[in-house]
Amino acid sequence: MNAETTNLIERPYQEIVDDVLTAIVGGVVNEPIIFDVKFTVYELAKRARAVRGITGVIDDDSPDGVRHTFQTEIDFHFDSVKSAVVWNDDGRKPRDNTRFYVDYFPTNIQPPAPLSDINIGSVTRTLSEAIGREIATLYQQVNLAYKSGFIDLAEGKSLDFVVAILGITRKTKEFANGPVTFFRKPGSDGNITIAQGTQVATAKNEVVFETTDVRTLQRGQARIDVTVRAGEKFKGDVGKVDAGKITSLFQIIEGIERVNNFEPTFLAAEDESDIELRLRAKAALQSLSKGTIAALLRTVAENRAKVIQLFDPNSPGGKESQPGKVLMLVETEAPRFPSLKAALNDVRAAGVQLTVTAKFVFVTIRIVCRITPGLTGEGKTKISTEIIAELQKYFETLGAGEVAEGSKMLEAIKKVADVDKKEISIADVKTSKSDIGQADADPLVEALVASVGDVNPNDVAALRTSFKKVIDEEATALAPSERREPDRSLVKSLDKTARANPGDLATGKFVILPPAEFSLVLEMETTDIILRES
Repeated sequence: MNAETTNLIERPYQEIVDDVLTAIVGGVVNEPIIFDVKFTVYELAKRARAVRGITGVIDDDSPDGVRHTFQTEIDFHFDSVKSAVVWNDDGRKPRDNTRFYVDYFPTNIQPPAPLSDINIGSVTRTLSEAIGREIATLYQQVNLAYKSGFIDLAEGKSLDFVVAILGITRKTKEFANGPVTFFRKPGSDGNITIAQGTQVATAKNEVVFETTDVRTLQRGQARIDVTVRAGEKFKGDVGKVDAGKITSLFQIIEGIERVNNFEPTFLAAEDESDIELRLRAKAALQSLSKGTIAALLRTVAENRAKVIQLFDPNSPGGKESQPGKVLMLVETEAPRFPSLKAALNDVRAAGVQLTVTAKFVFVTIRIVCRITPGLTGEGKTKISTEIIAELQKYFETLGAGEVAEGSKMLEAIKKVADVDKKEISIADVKTSKSDIGQADADPLVEALVASVGDVNPNDVAALRTSFKKVIDEEATALAPSERREPDRSLVKSLDKTARANPGDLATGKFVILPPAEFSLVLEMETTDIILRES
């Protein structure tokens, strides 16, 4: 769900009334104008004598923004000479590249409107408010019916109907609950996530419990308490167990040594809440066909990628990894990699550490250019963003192993408006490669060969000891990781024989030459671009 789909119809009461009143007196309703952070003045389509109101989308914590009614003289003011909306520097403004909607009164309304009194208490306004209230109520009823079909928005009985599709029913107060403590394994490091729905049980599995929410054992934290509730088959007094009885963890979680309950479980004081039921249903849905190597491979295929190498604890042929760890080297397009990695992490089993990498060369370009003077601060930021976007378009045209040309990077930058085409230079180019280990080599064989380099081949006991050490500890030494290896030697002069010098970079007379089968990935921030005004 997002800001555009949370409600089927988004029309607040006051907005409806304002539009009706504006239309009654012959005004223009919801004239759309696209907002650009580079500019503050926006002329209206008709000559106007006053602006009645402006609505639009503003930035907030959500990715899609939120609807907002802007305030005259605080957020904007009306310039009667230019017949334009002028946004105030210290006021709220619409989100960049979104439409804002203006209600205003034209100077000459033809034919004249038969009704003109829209003041508070007038017959026209009273009737408009009554009609607007009924329309707004109808919209809310439509939205309520619409929301009842989504697990994130449905409530009460409607939510019960939605989760019933998964065979899940709301747990009543007859299901026992209580806290269970998860203990970190000595020597383990990093954060450990305990998924909602993780199952624990008594020593002989007489009673099974499930965690009611997601908890994270932070780095350096030795233990954490997690609330659990009795499973579907353990309703009533059977779910009440004494302290110290819950000691079994159904699924191994990397970094967790043991569990225990220091308090007895007890019957809940109230039924399962909508939030708890929603989380439990999502966990059940996510657990379907997940947590297996087959599920990971299917996810890779669904995201139009290919597995080059897979390391897991049960892989035959010397590709084993340590227990609780899976490593994957994949082949995919650079723009798809973040979503692929997120999808794989959604599929992996709780407690399993998943490492995903691909044959990428990461490129950061430092740029200096001149721009049109007098632009707003937000406008300058927008120019930097557009420069990165144009470079990104160019890099996305390059296939695996293809060379990036400095001259074409400069051409891409020149496409951005308000950039001086003659005053552009590249100050620096940094490159780093993904650490892919030795994907084409057998790690066990390579480790065995390396281990005998300093061993007397006639000493059978020494050879046996060396081989055993490799088999026990070093079989995964050549597996890929998510580390990056800086390598400036990939940035070369046009003849591809020597590293590019600063003069080559500034004038675009260089190339980025990736290793075979490696793809170039642009990684830039707006701080990598220096903008100078003419």
